[in-house]
Amino acid sequence: MRLMAFVVEDNAAIRESLVEALAELAEVETAGVASSEKSAIDWLCNPANEWDIAIVDLTLERGGSGFGVLSAVRDRKPGRKVVVLTGTANPDVRRQCETLGSDRVFDKSIETDALIEYCQSLPGPSRG
Repeated sequence: MRLMAFVVEDNAAIRESLVEALAELAEVETAGVASSEKSAIDWLCNPANEWDIAIVDLTLERGGSGFGVLSAVRDRKPGRKVVVLTGTANPDVRRQCETLGSDRVFDKSIETDALIEYCQSLPGPSRG
């Protein structure tokens, strides 16, 4: 079984590129996507939905924020990972994300390869 990702990104071009890179380079299947905070939280918090890793941007549609998504999934099932992929990965933002339960923070402009490597390093799915 492949890892299942949920991608939270408001920019359609970036979202599509990321989904493609995850599939081709890390053999990660995308279970779903969202562009707003509310739709991301609704999907991620629905117990019927299976996912192993959520990849969350901080700036979302309609004034939403990835910080709200991080807060909503803070008490997720063990083994599920939540990482942030943002263009604003300064030290203060990184600390805030970690405080809200992010497993890692990646800068979109220079750490996309590191995100792919992180996904490749994860153990198999923890679903069951």
